[in-house]
Amino acid sequence: MPLVNVKVIENVFTPEQKKLIISKLTDTMVAIEGEALRQVTWVTIEEVKEGNWGIGGQALNASIVRQMQQRA
Repeated sequence: MPLVNVKVIENVFTPEQKKLIISKLTDTMVAIEGEALRQVTWVTIEEVKEGNWGIGGQALNASIVRQMQQRA
């Protein structure tokens, strides 16, 4: 029974985007392990408070992540 745990910064992803993350990660695991495991594939999304996640010595918040998304 696969368990996929995803951590994201709070206030970055909408509920609809989180549903899509869950669906697509489940599809990916099924593609690897087989359709029989779809019903027992767990995906959890944990939201980390803004400012409690850092990269390169900088604490990140939702607005910084959105700026990064726009550059991509």
